[in-house]
Amino acid sequence: MNDLLIALEAVLSWQHLLFMLVGVVGGIAVGAIPGLTATMTIAVLLPFTFALNPLSGVCLLLGIYSGAVYAGSVPAILLRIPGTPSSAATLLDGYPMTLKGKAGQALTISLLASGFGGLIGGVLLLALTPVLARFALSFGPAEFFMLAVFALTLIASMSEGAMVKGLISGIVGLLIATVGVDPINGVTRMTFGIGDLQAGLGFIPVLIGLFGVAEALVRFEKHIRLRSASPVSPGSFRVPGSLLRRLVPGMTYSSVIGFGVGVLPGTGGDIGSFIGHNEVKRLARDKSMFGKGDPRGLAAAESANNASVPGTLAPTLILGIPGNSAAAVLIGALTVHGLRPGPELFSGSPDLVYSVFLALVIIPVIMVLVGLAGIRSWGQITRIPTQYLWPCVLALSVVGSFAVQSSLVDAMITVGAGVLGYFMIKGGFPQAPLVIGLIVGPLAETGFRRATIINGGSYDWVLHPVPMILLIMSLLTLGIPLLRSWKRRTANSPADQSINDGGTDSSLGGTDNTADTDDGATADSDNFSKDDDGDSRTENTQTK
Repeated sequence: MNDLLIALEAVLSWQHLLFMLVGVVGGIAVGAIPGLTATMTIAVLLPFTFALNPLSGVCLLLGIYSGAVYAGSVPAILLRIPGTPSSAATLLDGYPMTLKGKAGQALTISLLASGFGGLIGGVLLLALTPVLARFALSFGPAEFFMLAVFALTLIASMSEGAMVKGLISGIVGLLIATVGVDPINGVTRMTFGIGDLQAGLGFIPVLIGLFGVAEALVRFEKHIRLRSASPVSPGSFRVPGSLLRRLVPGMTYSSVIGFGVGVLPGTGGDIGSFIGHNEVKRLARDKSMFGKGDPRGLAAAESANNASVPGTLAPTLILGIPGNSAAAVLIGALTVHGLRPGPELFSGSPDLVYSVFLALVIIPVIMVLVGLAGIRSWGQITRIPTQYLWPCVLALSVVGSFAVQSSLVDAMITVGAGVLGYFMIKGGFPQAPLVIGLIVGPLAETGFRRATIINGGSYDWVLHPVPMILLIMSLLTLGIPLLRSWKRRTANSPADQSINDGGTDSSLGGTDNTADTDDGATADSDNFSKDDDGDSRTENTQTK
């Protein structure tokens, strides 16, 4: 307790609060630019912390990390481009809200959910440190493989109504993940003699191309065909209290999930946000609007995403094992300042460790205050005329992917992924399963092969407690959508189909009205204002 009080006094000093503020502002500025990740920013600014004391330097870097993770949601919501890899799940519901004229509300929900998730993650890290050490050590190759399998089963729930296309998309993601050097044997595969591909297809270039470039190409096509596209109003930035109360249970649940996934070394917000989004959807009574602009899906993805930030630092500080690439850079920062992450860090500098934990509780509050100050400025991006906006988006996407490693190959990968994403959109293939396959493919392959080698070629590791629990969860996640699909097919009996065929004309004639009614009903249930509903209908009309 004495160490905790000393840490609280240290972290609340104006110098350390100032470094947190500077870090958050810098992280938001960088995270909002596609391709410039938190890891890159931490690595670039690391030399500037050499002249600072250890706590000041770490506070600056943690502010950058948290700010960049949150800011990735801004282009994801407004432009359908994940600013950071962990924002890939945010665009599932964030961008459809922008198309409905509710970009302002989506930005506010994202900010509040990010702060909420970061706060919950910081409190959990502060309270559960000893337990987390044992939990992280209990995960071996078998457990990581089954975790990857569980993440892959999310494809089924995301692709209800287009199960086959979703599975094809996921398989394509798994195939892309195999490009590069074999993680076990060290054999080069599927590189076609291109040396720059030995490290694999970069996740960030693929992500930017798949969403950013593809969306730009689709917008170009619509503008050329219709010549009537107009900028979209961001709408109201206000979030009604009744809607916020509805979001809190899902944000709490997904925050715990995101934190738990972040604790596992090698995982992070990109996996945690998809799992959090899917679990909130699975427990919801009405799932029809998820993926179409449901605030619950947006809040779940963002809270899980930001709760994973403290989670990734648990194995970093407790075990000296980086939770992800950004945490690996933070290990370097601590080492430069004469500190060695691991169990001895607690015995040698307990006050510093608790100061870091408390900083992770304070930073989300600073992040919300900074975000509220600038959120209206970010929302004005939607007012830029489309004929100017999307060429800029296309150029920034290519430049952002090139900036990752200053590689022309990465820029070409972005363009190629954009063309692939364009044809996926035109063909009705969901893109999220491809991202999931790309993320968890290496984790699944490495975990399965290592677990099998360790057990002498036997597969009895599946019967171990943790893998078995994850297997059961995977079967449930896969089985429930299949059962729903079967029930729908059973309900569409020949008699029902004949009735439907008799009313085909009226059904087709009323399709758009039905969609508008659904949107209006959802807005009413969330206590949106009438003006927001009017913006939604106006945007739908413009799109048509």
